[in-house]
Amino acid sequence: MIFCVEDEDNIRELIIYSLQATGFEACGLAGGKELFQALENSSPELILLDIMLPDIDGLEILSKLKNNPKTKHIPVILLTAKGAEYDKVKGLDLGADDYITKPFGIMELVARIKAVLRRIGQKEQEHGLSLGNIVLDLEKYEVRSNGEPVILTLKEFELLKKLMSNPECVISRNTLLEEVWGANFYGETRTVDAHIKTLRQKLGQSGNQIETIRGIGYKMSK
Repeated sequence: MIFCVEDEDNIRELIIYSLQATGFEACGLAGGKELFQALENSSPELILLDIMLPDIDGLEILSKLKNNPKTKHIPVILLTAKGAEYDKVKGLDLGADDYITKPFGIMELVARIKAVLRRIGQKEQEHGLSLGNIVLDLEKYEVRSNGEPVILTLKEFELLKKLMSNPECVISRNTLLEEVWGANFYGETRTVDAHIKTLRQKLGQSGNQIETIRGIGYKMSK
């Protein structure tokens, strides 16, 4: 999902229509208040943020996003006025991932969005894993679900890592037992089931991404 924060109705509607036509899910928001309300229930892949907004200045919104642990990971592309050099520099300093100057071509905007998402995806692959609303940091051994930190044991972390590293692939209980607990572990596959149950509970709504494949094992859905 991409959020487009733009107060001019015709521009916002054109952007939403164009994004949907090119395969993206998109939602239009007229200002900062609507954005923060929407963020309470959803975590978008990217935010298109107009700087000149009637209620809250776009740079102020950007600063709040980047200083909030729940939203700082969301990439932001600024929509800036022609010649607004200070706004561009200030926005990049505050953590914006890119900017595009009005008036702009829709195909250029789509290309910029794809480039930012591709770049963010590459960074995540280097340092962690991301699937749906679950983000796993391999360096810090941290997990977030819907932007909220999740405290896991080492085995729960390794189990989640194994499932997220193989999205949509069915992994048997025996394989999980051997690769997470080790070949010398003499426990039963019920150990895996118990850890999966706890893992689902800790992940909250995102726990539904772990699917049970009856008689075989588990898989992680996107």
